[in-house]
Amino acid sequence: MFVDNMVDYGHLVNADNFGISHINNELYQILENREDFERRYLHEDYAKYLEPDRILHQPCPDVYWFPLFTPRFCQELIMEAEANGSWVTGAYNDPVPTQDIHMEYIGLAEMWDLMLDEYILPLVSSVFTGYVDTPHCPHKFIVRYRPDEQAYLRPHHDTATYTINLALNNAKLDYEGGGCRFIRYNCSVQDTRLGWILMHPGRLTHYHEGLPVSKGTRYILVSFVDP
Repeated sequence: MFVDNMVDYGHLVNADNFGISHINNELYQILENREDFERRYLHEDYAKYLEPDRILHQPCPDVYWFPLFTPRFCQELIMEAEANGSWVTGAYNDPVPTQDIHMEYIGLAEMWDLMLDEYILPLVSSVFTGYVDTPHCPHKFIVRYRPDEQAYLRPHHDTATYTINLALNNAKLDYEGGGCRFIRYNCSVQDTRLGWILMHPGRLTHYHEGLPVSKGTRYILVSFVDP
């Protein structure tokens, strides 16, 4: 008898906890169906940025760009947020008064905590040498900027060791203006990349502001992370 274990003939999906109460139910399946989740939502270039010889994108001092998610992930996350509709300003004991909705309110807090630990921490450790602590993220929320709603955010420090900012839609296509300006360095990041995270220190050095959106709607996912 010969056994061939070198070819992937497919696998069964674990449907025991597959819910049908959301618009995009696969988005909630990272624990039950990790392989399918990664194939569907993880950026195809993610692994390249874990290699020792990768080229780092650093648009401002100690500010880094990394590819993390596919456009599908970003679109589905926006859909879940808009379907929930619980957009508020300055609620949930927010440290920053943005027009936002927390990941807990759309049932994705557990998923995002796992992403921080499994996929984002290796990127953090690769650029901030010696930082290997398990992420603690009490504040994770989707922010919406609109000219007639909340177009910008005043200068502030983030209450975090480091901040993750994920672009959920396309600059210059879905909206005009927007971006982040780091005041100490007089450096702005405006041509954000869909599905890429912008990562920077949260306290002391990176005082920053959200630049005004002049047209359309800008969506970002923000996470304040501590050890």
